[in-house]
Amino acid sequence: MTPREFIAKWSAATLTERQAAQEHFIDLCRLVDHPTPAAGDATGEAYAFEKGAAKTGGGEGFADVWKRGFFAWEYKKKKRNLDAAMDQLVRYAAALENPPLQVACDIDRIRIRTAWTNLVATSIEIALEDLEDPAKLALVHAVFHDPDRLRPERTRERVTREAADKFSALALRLQGRADPEAVAHFVNQLVFCFFASSVKLLPEGMFQALIARAQKRPKRAKGNLDELFAEMRTGGEFALQDIAHFNGGLFDGQEALDLDQGDADLLMQAARLDWSEIDPTIFGTLFERFLDPGKRAQIGAHYTDPGKIMMIVEPVVLRPLRREWEAARGRISAIMEKATAKAEGLVPSRRGAVLAKARGEAEAIQLAFLERLRGLTVLDPACGSGNFLYLALQAVKDLEWRAIQEGEGLGLSPRAPEVGPEILRGIEINPLAAELARTTIWIGDIQWRIRNAIYTRPDPILRKLDTVECRDALITRREDGSVVEAGWPAAEFIVGNPPFLGGKKLIAGLGAEETETIREVYAGRMSPFSDLVCWWFDKARKQIEDGRSKRAGLVATNSIRGGRNRLTLEAIQHRLKIFEAWSDEPWIVDGASVRVSLVCFADDPPDEPMLDGLAVAAINPDLTADLPITIARRLGENADVSFIGIQKSGPLDVPGAVARRLLKEPLNVNGRPNSDVLSPWWIGIDVTRRPRDYWIINFNGLDEGAAARFEAPFEVLRREIEMYEAERGRKITRADYWRLWRSRPELFGALA
Repeated sequence: MTPREFIAKWSAATLTERQAAQEHFIDLCRLVDHPTPAAGDATGEAYAFEKGAAKTGGGEGFADVWKRGFFAWEYKKKKRNLDAAMDQLVRYAAALENPPLQVACDIDRIRIRTAWTNLVATSIEIALEDLEDPAKLALVHAVFHDPDRLRPERTRERVTREAADKFSALALRLQGRADPEAVAHFVNQLVFCFFASSVKLLPEGMFQALIARAQKRPKRAKGNLDELFAEMRTGGEFALQDIAHFNGGLFDGQEALDLDQGDADLLMQAARLDWSEIDPTIFGTLFERFLDPGKRAQIGAHYTDPGKIMMIVEPVVLRPLRREWEAARGRISAIMEKATAKAEGLVPSRRGAVLAKARGEAEAIQLAFLERLRGLTVLDPACGSGNFLYLALQAVKDLEWRAIQEGEGLGLSPRAPEVGPEILRGIEINPLAAELARTTIWIGDIQWRIRNAIYTRPDPILRKLDTVECRDALITRREDGSVVEAGWPAAEFIVGNPPFLGGKKLIAGLGAEETETIREVYAGRMSPFSDLVCWWFDKARKQIEDGRSKRAGLVATNSIRGGRNRLTLEAIQHRLKIFEAWSDEPWIVDGASVRVSLVCFADDPPDEPMLDGLAVAAINPDLTADLPITIARRLGENADVSFIGIQKSGPLDVPGAVARRLLKEPLNVNGRPNSDVLSPWWIGIDVTRRPRDYWIINFNGLDEGAAARFEAPFEVLRREIEMYEAERGRKITRADYWRLWRSRPELFGALA
């Protein structure tokens, strides 16, 4: 069929949707030289009309035409609203195996929407008469033969980085005009307004008009923003337009900040972006780096891949819930199939009664599962900008939506999804990150509804998120000055990425007073020199043992597998069970690449143990599946053969360039060369990777006076100590500061 023949035939057609749909599609197949569904797939398994029509209890299909991996296609009568057809395809995308293209057609028009994951969606509309244009016909040809030709180039990551970069310039300008918490709150209000404007939760063009007005009269911007935020807090009217009720705690009465001309210009640049496609998991991380002065060096660095986070969320949260739904769906299917068989041959009134009774029983099972999802809780006790919580919420909402859609496929009544941010719990000590976590979750929740073509607006639009608490997760300081262990809220699931700080770096990172306080509170329960992350693991263990949680999955540096850190996993394994772990995975922490262990544990879980993606009989505390080294005993034959190396405990190491300069110095006043107190210094990383080229200053065996006679090395050490103390805000209290903390004479004695 030629384009002209096709246009002539269908421009004159006045058929109904049902009369026209299949013949129109068959003619399109002829137009682009593609098999029809019956010719291309006689089984209908991968290419069919009325995909999903075979439902228990009857009902319409999910799509008029479907081809696996290519498209889902829905027809409407001429001149009808194609948005409704597109919404149906969006709503049932999961049931249709998420095809990359969604096509809606009313004979006069073909609308093609791209739906690749993590790519910015694009929409193309082709009029009937345009099919004579070879370029337009090529687009239709690609739908049938080569969908990748229509794949968009812009990724959500790229769009998100553009938004974060432009908007963060404004955030930096606002620093110093109020306390950091007030700046963060105001910036998050603006971010959400840009997003709400892009997805039309605010009247179309209204917020952009407010920003344009601010460009002309910056001094009036604060008053206009205050007025808008006040209406968003309760719902009302602004600039003669209705404003929905947002609140949720974001619009809480706090006043906007004053803006100048430069601020207004930056806001106008941000207003030109499409905020609807931003990825909250990326935006929150990037934006936190701009807002937090301590993290600005990480700007431009990588962020944690959501796929890595799902390596925790999937086994801990989704796997048991999915098992529950599969069991419930099996019971529902059995009830409906039995009723359908029983109803065959009955008169219509009796048939309807039998099916209605069965449907009531089946819907009670489905409703019990949906209520189960709405009542569960997920805790991240170190939630940062909210990425674990965001992805956990998205996953639970996806499962709820699947249960609703599969219920419809089994003949049950449609239901509206209800799972929302109220299932989440979070603890975060950084107020900037805690504020961002709430915004990340809100934006993600709204995007999920739009992505699944659910346009009803809850009241308020933003659900309360005071369950994301800004406080310390380890200790609580009482009003009377005492310090106790911090409590965690009860939650069925615990997930997260606690802070990584080595046991030897606790004082440098937290301060001496804070470190000693934590160690005292947990005395007798934790090794005081454990890595900081171990405290979170131990608290999660106790939550499960106390019946306040059921399953947990946390990320730690891979050093949790050995030394004092392994004692934490041994305590977990003593009463609980590690059911899944990844022993040594790449991860991103504060923009830097590290190696981590992912550990999931519970009290007698039904899961088959999985280690590094493989089924094993059991997982040991050192995250191996072989004979556990923790039960090994020392062999007398190996005594005095292997030793722990020296430990410096201070800035006694110097770069190779400095050491070589010192070695060239003349003899000291004591007549000895600097080589007597300088030696190359290797640690494990120097063996496994490229050597770092560091040397150690070794004054052991010398008193302070004798050490000072090696003048240049002693002066280098003195300057290094001054910088060390200034950076950490504390003095080195060890009396013999010039010596190695552990000189290991037994090692050197064995070498002699």
